[in-house]
Amino acid sequence: MKQKIVVDLHAHTLASGHAYGTIRENALAAKEAGLSGLGISDHAPGIPGTCDPFHFSNLHAIPRQLYGVNIYYGCENNVTNEGKMTLPERILNRLDYNIVGIHGLCYEDKGAEENTDNLISCMEDPKTFFVSHPDDDAYPLNYERLVPAARELGVALEVNDSSFTHPWKINARQNIITYLDLCMKHRAYIFVGSDAHDPSRVGCFKHAIALLDEIGFDEDLIVNNSEEKFRNFIGFKE
Repeated sequence: MKQKIVVDLHAHTLASGHAYGTIRENALAAKEAGLSGLGISDHAPGIPGTCDPFHFSNLHAIPRQLYGVNIYYGCENNVTNEGKMTLPERILNRLDYNIVGIHGLCYEDKGAEENTDNLISCMEDPKTFFVSHPDDDAYPLNYERLVPAARELGVALEVNDSSFTHPWKINARQNIITYLDLCMKHRAYIFVGSDAHDPSRVGCFKHAIALLDEIGFDEDLIVNNSEEKFRNFIGFKE
């Protein structure tokens, strides 16, 4: 891949309850990794041990730049079995972006079709720009439906670097290849995320990039290989 990933928009801090770095430790790690941007995307309520919604509503207290790295305010929201999200709209409106994802700690598998319905329902929210790790057959999805919906709604699907190394993910690599092929067919967007839960993982994309290179994925469809492209994608305003 000629262009490297410059914004890690999926990284967690201590506020998630099961991650182990502060915002500033993550920002310093982002600088050391050569990133120009970093997203704060802690887990929304529903995940055991995570923070109160007020954490997200007060993210504006964090400087927009730390150690020369641009900081973006986001969250990783949970899809519920009712097709709703666990962080309310009034909080989302204070953020730069919303990532939605299915997490087994607060979701019961309903089969590929209903799982896809629930995920698409959350993608329809105007603050949702990203879907996290839609790659685990523990919560199967219909990619033939998901990818066109992502294209229509202007939502990018994640190639999650951590999915390549998590032993409990089922068929993740093949699922990623499946939806990447469909993304190129339908001209749907993706992003590459570290899903860092420790500062040492911020900016780690090597497994994801290797796969993108292997299949010859179109760089024009990657939203975070340029900070300008990322900002335009989420409609960022200073």
